[in-house]
Amino acid sequence: MNSIYRFLGALFLLCLCLNNPSFAQFSNPFGPDKTVAEQRQEILKKNEQILKQLYSAEPKAKDLIEKSVGYATFSNFGMKILIAGGGSGSGVVINKMSSKPTYMNMAEVQAGLGLGIKSFQNIFIFQSEAALNDFVNSGWTFGGQVTAAAKYDKDGTSYQDATVVAPGVLMYQLTDSGLAAEITGKGTKYYKDSTLNK
Repeated sequence: MNSIYRFLGALFLLCLCLNNPSFAQFSNPFGPDKTVAEQRQEILKKNEQILKQLYSAEPKAKDLIEKSVGYATFSNFGMKILIAGGGSGSGVVINKMSSKPTYMNMAEVQAGLGLGIKSFQNIFIFQSEAALNDFVNSGWTFGGQVTAAAKYDKDGTSYQDATVVAPGVLMYQLTDSGLAAEITGKGTKYYKDSTLNK
């Protein structure tokens, strides 16, 4: 019986939040009046802000990005209410070979108990063209939780505290308190934005 009450309570809170104007602002950060060009500009501006935050938290990350074939930055807003939660966000992939940005979205669905709101930024660094193209074109899914333990490659080269999340793909995660030691990305899907890439 208690589980039924918890479920009904979660649904009630979810309805309240979805009807709250402040939550609507986060779930649609651009607002209804932004043009495609303005949305692109906001994402690129956010990209610069995220890189600035990353370099402040981990200055050596700049060297990794400079040596990469490309990188991606994403800004996420997430909410978790009692038994279920989720989040959404937007970002951009920069292919340094072509300098052409690819605008992408992210969607996250979580399960578990808890109540809270979280915001974070994800930065991906691509060490090969194949890894970058796979991320962009295959609708990459991040399905787990990893700790920042894999800091070196097989030849002993430092990854500057980045975490290896896929072959040829390194990742940093920034939170309000700085660089995350444990990266969370459960059930997160990354995919192209069909509107912004026209």
